[in-house]
Amino acid sequence: MSPSATGLPRISRVRRENPADPIRVGLVQVNNSFSGQNYFPYSIGILQAYAERHLKNLERYEFMLPVYSRTTVQDAFEKIKDADVVFFSTYVWNIRFSLELARRLKSARPEVLTVFGGPQVPNHVEDFLRKNTVVDVACHGEGEQVFVALLDRGLYGDWESVPSISYLTEDGSLVQRPLVERLKDMAAVPSPYLSGTFDALMKAYPKENWIVMWETNRGCPFSCTFCDWGSAVASKVFQFELPRILKEIDWFADHRIEFIFCADANFGMLPRDYDIVHYAAKTKTSRGYPRALSVQNTKNATERAYSVQKLLSDAGLNKGVTIALQSVDPDTLKSIKRANISTESFQELQRRFTRDGVETYSDIILGLPGETYESFATGTSDVIENGQHNRIQFNNLSILPNAEMGDPDYQKKYGMEIVETRVVNIHGSIADDASADGIYETQHLVVGTSSMPRPDWVRTRAFSWMTALLHFDKILQIPLILVHEQTRVRYRDLIELFMEGSLEGYPALSEIRDFFLAKAKDIQDGGAEYVHSEKWLNIWWPADEHAFIKMSVEGKLEQFYEEAERRLQSYLDERGLKLPPGLLHDAVVLNRSLVKQPFQTADVDVTLSFNVWEFYHSVPRGLGVALERKPRTYRVNRTKASWSSWNDWCREVVWYGNKKGAYLYSNSLVEPELAGHF
Repeated sequence: MSPSATGLPRISRVRRENPADPIRVGLVQVNNSFSGQNYFPYSIGILQAYAERHLKNLERYEFMLPVYSRTTVQDAFEKIKDADVVFFSTYVWNIRFSLELARRLKSARPEVLTVFGGPQVPNHVEDFLRKNTVVDVACHGEGEQVFVALLDRGLYGDWESVPSISYLTEDGSLVQRPLVERLKDMAAVPSPYLSGTFDALMKAYPKENWIVMWETNRGCPFSCTFCDWGSAVASKVFQFELPRILKEIDWFADHRIEFIFCADANFGMLPRDYDIVHYAAKTKTSRGYPRALSVQNTKNATERAYSVQKLLSDAGLNKGVTIALQSVDPDTLKSIKRANISTESFQELQRRFTRDGVETYSDIILGLPGETYESFATGTSDVIENGQHNRIQFNNLSILPNAEMGDPDYQKKYGMEIVETRVVNIHGSIADDASADGIYETQHLVVGTSSMPRPDWVRTRAFSWMTALLHFDKILQIPLILVHEQTRVRYRDLIELFMEGSLEGYPALSEIRDFFLAKAKDIQDGGAEYVHSEKWLNIWWPADEHAFIKMSVEGKLEQFYEEAERRLQSYLDERGLKLPPGLLHDAVVLNRSLVKQPFQTADVDVTLSFNVWEFYHSVPRGLGVALERKPRTYRVNRTKASWSSWNDWCREVVWYGNKKGAYLYSNSLVEPELAGHF
């Protein structure tokens, strides 16, 4: 049947024992918990707020308390088993749970109407509906107008007037209604926070630690093929009114909301975004809340992005600025339709933030179409040389159903090899991930392309972890920076010393490399992205952090540093590259002395022949401190912060230090006339 065809869904209208009773509307938006905190169910909350303003006969409906957090299916079922219609907001982290809950509801009451929306509902929906027969109606695009049309007309049998839905008729035909035009007047959409939509929920769960999902505008002018933003809301950006946004900030402060995640695709793009951050900063100063505001930085507006992010940093509202590079290879950027996004703008932002002492994190996606091992390794090296010494987040490429990359023809064009893997959260609890119902969410990861065949993907994934371990976990960052600055050897070449060729005679280095390669192959075979450890906090660790912990617990750090120094020195000797005698050893000794470890009971003095710390510390900030042969004694402050157990150290150093890069002790010069902290 064609998209414009008519017909009734398998369940054409809601049936109640007493027609005079209100229609009970169940709402489900299952989110993951983070450190004992849960998001308000914003997506279904804004649907309810819109419906409460625009429904013709609001008294006909009873909105039940939403299911908002991961629990057992049975517990969720008990909360909404009496609903006449249930709306599910779905994404990769809740789609299987939502489908199982719908099955449970249908099994108990076949007449209940189940409606699925959200990014996990594919635009090409026929296979989804035929595979998941517990889904009566699928919704596409923005939900507010569709939600009201379903309640106002669809539930009473007038399905042909409901836009943006798909369903199977009783004879098995597919019906797809035309998409409704996007909302342009955002004033028509009430705030679920200000309108009181969440009041009953907060009253029902008074001990919940709520965190906020927030919109100040909708839309994205870019069309990156790995992202579903463009296909979901098109390119035009529509703004919520500024007075509403400021009132919401007041509401967050009134309710002592600590963390806000702003879902805008390009925060900082609009001139008013600076005013929004300024108000949030002023509110935090005067009232103590909100304590953190996380935003997704705009792409090309360099000056405004800098001003907004600098203000966020100065106000203590963020822990660092994300530089969303994804790739720096021109061919790759063209393949993923980011060629109109200036890499130079990103790099300039990185340099400015680094100069001003604002921490940045660069996002790079592994396995993008057109990317090769060569372009990836060289690009990573270039990003580090540009001043990124805090963190590169190497993200695996995940396929979203409504992104252009989800199109089979696109995948075929670039030879994309895809594997389904279980979704686990970085540093997430194994206990939390385990489902009593045996329901685990999955994702589709790209593990090879025509430009990066499977063996090259494994090599690239392992290279990423080695870069993270040596440079960004700061295990060997001081020697790497020193060698690069003194010899101009690329960071890529230095990292590959620990990845390529024979490592005979280097057992500690071989063990790390082999572990990274084996884990990469495990992911290709459908294994989880992270490494689980029941012994170390019972959580999922990135492979580089797991390697760091293992070396430390097994007492192999000394061996690692001895082998690393030999490996670097051998490389320099083979190429006739000279460093002043003793300089490399000084750098290795200082790095080893500064790496945070548990069970330290005394500070330690380290005497070197060069001003290694001052030189190293100046490089990321572009301060130009000259390297000098001059005896220096540094007192490493190991007792200012100490850890009396491996668990405490794993949590507070390796886990919490991830974003801050806080893996090294502070230190000071012993000489009184030069004393100071660095």
